[in-house]
Amino acid sequence: MNAKELRQKSVEDLKKELLDIRREQFSMRMQRGVGQAPRPHQFGNARKTIARIKTILNERSAAGE
Repeated sequence: MNAKELRQKSVEDLKKELLDIRREQFSMRMQRGVGQAPRPHQFGNARKTIARIKTILNERSAAGE
């Protein structure tokens, strides 16, 4: 997801999305530990999406929403 799509979501939706992405990231780490390495670019995509969501949440909390 890009930042424009994420900015249109509510805070509750963003928190849910963050939780889902973190679960996905955890399962990818477990798969890599077992030897079933997923596609490497998915790690970077998950990390960047988490950063985008956290940035938007921080912006909204600073704005007082």
